[in-house]
Amino acid sequence: MAQTLAAIEDKFGDLLCQMSWVNFGGGHHITQPGYDVDGLIEAIKDFATKYAVNVYLEPSEAIAINSGILVNEVLDIGWNDLPQAILDTSATCHMPDVLEMPYRPDVWGGGKPDENPNCYRLGDMTCLAGDVIGDYSFRDELNVGDRLMFMDMSHYTMVKTTTFNGIRLPSIAIWNSDTDSLTVIKEFGYDDFCNRLS
Repeated sequence: MAQTLAAIEDKFGDLLCQMSWVNFGGGHHITQPGYDVDGLIEAIKDFATKYAVNVYLEPSEAIAINSGILVNEVLDIGWNDLPQAILDTSATCHMPDVLEMPYRPDVWGGGKPDENPNCYRLGDMTCLAGDVIGDYSFRDELNVGDRLMFMDMSHYTMVKTTTFNGIRLPSIAIWNSDTDSLTVIKEFGYDDFCNRLS
């Protein structure tokens, strides 16, 4: 942050006094062990005082990182240069950050291509040719009906979902690891799709 602020002051210092607020954005891992929170607070205070601006910070990733799992099922296995696993989820609809950032979510029990003996391109159920999550490898072969779990799906993924092509949004549930109980909080249906269009 200190390096970024120095660059901002160097490039835009003459304009900052004309502003009433500045957004320092997100992606600050202020909840990570060893992060200099006191240093960040001092930098924000100094900047706000020096330029007489309100400073906004978006800590969303810091409070939601490593939370949320997107559970999906293998619908079909095909072949095109390498095995293709078609899932009942969609990068376009359910995890657009995979296409926009790009972001490669971890899959529970999966690895990078060639890290494990069985490599698959994980694809999706929409008509878009580019609706591909990526290449992952697994110790065992995937089969129709297997479930995969994408990790860290709360921060960007959940808020950017769409119902493109009528694809249903995944249900939202809370799993209690102490009792192994699952409580469904919200389910989405056709009405949700219609209401987004009208």
